[in-house]
Amino acid sequence: MILIKVGRKQLIDRRLMTIHAQLKRLGLFDARVPRYTSYPTAPHFSDRVGAENTRKWIGLIPERDTVSIYVHIPFCRRLCWFCACRTQGTATAAPLAAYLGSLKAELELLRAELPQGVEIEHLHWGGGTPTLLEPQMIGELAGAIFDIAPLTADAQFSVEIDPNEVDDARLDALAAAGMNRASIGIQDFDTQIQQTIGRPQSYDVTKAAVDGLRTRGIDSLNVDILYGLPHQTEAKISESVQLLLSLNPDRVALFGYAHVPWMAKRQTLIPTDALPVPEERLELFNVARDLFLWDGFKEIGIDHFARPDDGLEVAQRAGRMRRNFQGYTEDTSETLIGLGASAISRFRQGYAQNDPSTSGYQGVVRDGRFATKRGHAFTEDDMLRAAVIEALLCDFRVDLSAAADRVGQPATRAVALADGLEAAFPGMVQARDGAVEIFDHARPLARIIARHFDAYEMSQAGHSHAV
Repeated sequence: MILIKVGRKQLIDRRLMTIHAQLKRLGLFDARVPRYTSYPTAPHFSDRVGAENTRKWIGLIPERDTVSIYVHIPFCRRLCWFCACRTQGTATAAPLAAYLGSLKAELELLRAELPQGVEIEHLHWGGGTPTLLEPQMIGELAGAIFDIAPLTADAQFSVEIDPNEVDDARLDALAAAGMNRASIGIQDFDTQIQQTIGRPQSYDVTKAAVDGLRTRGIDSLNVDILYGLPHQTEAKISESVQLLLSLNPDRVALFGYAHVPWMAKRQTLIPTDALPVPEERLELFNVARDLFLWDGFKEIGIDHFARPDDGLEVAQRAGRMRRNFQGYTEDTSETLIGLGASAISRFRQGYAQNDPSTSGYQGVVRDGRFATKRGHAFTEDDMLRAAVIEALLCDFRVDLSAAADRVGQPATRAVALADGLEAAFPGMVQARDGAVEIFDHARPLARIIARHFDAYEMSQAGHSHAV
């Protein structure tokens, strides 16, 4: 019996080595590819889309439609070195007060163009650190949004919470405003890693924030954790995941740390020689993944996990899960309106991104104009490829005819996009009978396979590792 067990283990180890060799040969450990939270991706936006496009596209939203709104708060008390988001530090509330005035001005511009009867299905405040807003500012911002459009009866209102920058008064204000889902970034609980990435956040502080949320009836909790951080080992990520699980979140995003110091200058403070190599990154991901599955989570797409019957898991089972700038979502609204500096809107006609400069954004909206700096108007080809890529990253399978039908295009055009796919990824993907499916062992390649359907030129320097 022992010999049989040993033999089985050797077979499993040999099979894993073979799979790793195949993944390496197909570029998993070398490639840098988009995360495909949009298509085309943001580097392909241009100044051919501007404020007039945004004004027109808002007016074309159908009456009594539902929309989603994202509000970007680009301020932090301190700048974490690992972060590549557009943020700026502030020690006082004065910049926040001025910025809140600008958001109100942008909301008034929106009010003037928004068709009658529109309601908000999903509302998300991100950053930066939204919980830097003082309690009265939280109430003012929520009130200004709901003056424009009300929440639907079953709307989701989520806010990114920094446990280091939240107190009872802010939690009370968020609860009073109607927040019903919180999102907390953990990154890693190991103190050495936290010091290296400039993000001190103890387990006790995090748990206190979670307890404070639940005391106020906010039971829905998302958490983010990163793999691929400096000094991170399998033992360290295992310990951090187990601490995370003790908080009993509903959803977890397991993101790969993207080291892009040429884009985020603060990342130059992170020692590159302390970063795990791509092969080690894959093992870190697998260790965390196995722990989530062992604890009863369901695997969602390429990097999310959810409790059974959580809304995201239900949406995936029903085939209506979507992918947007926040990652995976059950939000089915066709329109996402981004408010604030650098925020991106998605309309049926295309993408529109606000001026990324906080001062530039504020100057324009206070002057009575939408702050759209760049964007992209969809072509028919864009819409078809976007539908295929989104389905692949959500379900690892796409019915090409159904994708074409969804965007009103011939099935033959969608089927033609898969030409050469099996030859490019032998043993990893199947393209037959008008459908494409990524095999289970090839799921780490999902973003690379999605790249097959991307018609745009890509500079690898602008994207993160494929694993």
